[in-house]
Amino acid sequence: MNETSPLSPSLSSALSSATGAPARRFTAWPLLISLCGLVGIVALLLEGRPDANGSDFDYPVTAQDVLGLDHVPYRISGALGYVLALLLVAAAVVWRHRVERRFPGSSGATAVSYGVIATAALVTLTYGWRGAVGNYLPTGVEGDTYDAEGLYNYYILTDFSPYIAFIPLLASAYGLAWMAFRERLVSRGLGALSAVLATALLVAVFVTGVPGLPAMIILGLVVAGIWLAVGRSPITMTQA
Repeated sequence: MNETSPLSPSLSSALSSATGAPARRFTAWPLLISLCGLVGIVALLLEGRPDANGSDFDYPVTAQDVLGLDHVPYRISGALGYVLALLLVAAAVVWRHRVERRFPGSSGATAVSYGVIATAALVTLTYGWRGAVGNYLPTGVEGDTYDAEGLYNYYILTDFSPYIAFIPLLASAYGLAWMAFRERLVSRGLGALSAVLATALLVAVFVTGVPGLPAMIILGLVVAGIWLAVGRSPITMTQA
């Protein structure tokens, strides 16, 4: 009894071509994904908080508390955020040329691209706010621009927004899972890890109510890039 392939004819043809050739031991381009993750981690952690110097901080945080923040981490974080946005766009372009065009029937590959592009747009906005905080704090280059209340508003904008910016990458993670289990285009191990991580972060938001937890998906970028670079997924195999 013949078994019907779940893939489209074009995707099946491309996959057959890929699997017919020997797999590379190492493929460099996926490391761009890992680089996005590393830059994202550094940019995310570079921030200042009024309660950072001890657990006995007197809540709630007030506008006067914000005046004591160091502007340097915010300026560096804002600049790195812009670099990250450009790297994400570059990663999406490479993914488009290396994967989507090669496997045009893959809906999972498209989901990966959309998640990355949406993240790049949000990163541009949210890290622009972080850079603005570094610019307008009393020790910044335009420290006399806003009063304490104005700075406090900017600070609130950066409380969770840089974390929330990475939520679209959850769609990319589920896209990888679809590519692994439905389309057989990436390693099942990578697909399973992607699905488990994305689901765990979503469940954590429902359980704890903390909206920024999905930002930890950027750790998955580091792992996914390395996995694809040294693994034997069809998308990184040499075409015959």
